[in-house]
Amino acid sequence: MDIGKNISEIKKTLPAGVKLVAVSKTKPIEVIQDAYQTGHKIFGENKAQELTQKHEVLPKDIEWHFIGHLQSNKTKYIAPFVNMIHGIDSFKILKTVNKEARKNNRVIPCLLQFHIAQESTKFGFSEEEAREMLESETFAAMKNVTIAGVMGMATFTDDEQQVRNEFKSLKSIFEKLKNNYFPNEPQFKEVSMGMSDDYSVAVEEGSTIVRIGSIIFGARQIKTT
Repeated sequence: MDIGKNISEIKKTLPAGVKLVAVSKTKPIEVIQDAYQTGHKIFGENKAQELTQKHEVLPKDIEWHFIGHLQSNKTKYIAPFVNMIHGIDSFKILKTVNKEARKNNRVIPCLLQFHIAQESTKFGFSEEEAREMLESETFAAMKNVTIAGVMGMATFTDDEQQVRNEFKSLKSIFEKLKNNYFPNEPQFKEVSMGMSDDYSVAVEEGSTIVRIGSIIFGARQIKTT
């Protein structure tokens, strides 16, 4: 598999300003190194300890995005270096990220994850929960996180119209939050949506970050001990 060619082909399909996160979860160090050698420097992981191990041995100019469901007790591992956390799906985890970022004298960009899919297994805020958080005194006092936008995952289905509608709903949530809570904050600009199977639809509906793994690296590898 020609990883460099795959990355290049995907980037050709992306409009200017749309960022590609190469999802390297479960992939060995040497595979990420191969992708890095082609000039790509933005990678996504969904396990805090695996991400920490990779950060320790790979080049330090890599931009690491945490894209999974983050557990509170694992936040401390990635807080010293992570560039962006995509899956902030509760007020509790945002408080934890703020606390761990403060310990590291950092401000960590975060995306609020919204539950836009029909599958109950997916995580995320409802619009009402996000409003309550953003209007709270606790949120106003947070100094070590910045909200950079929103993130969501569409239902895993062959029904393209359903997927498109779910992406439209996330873009609509982004616009409402921008207008109501972040009108003068230029850092609130990201809409992270779209993966290997649906990223082209996501881009058409306003995605600014796509998270792509399998069409870069091949099918997911199962780790063995």
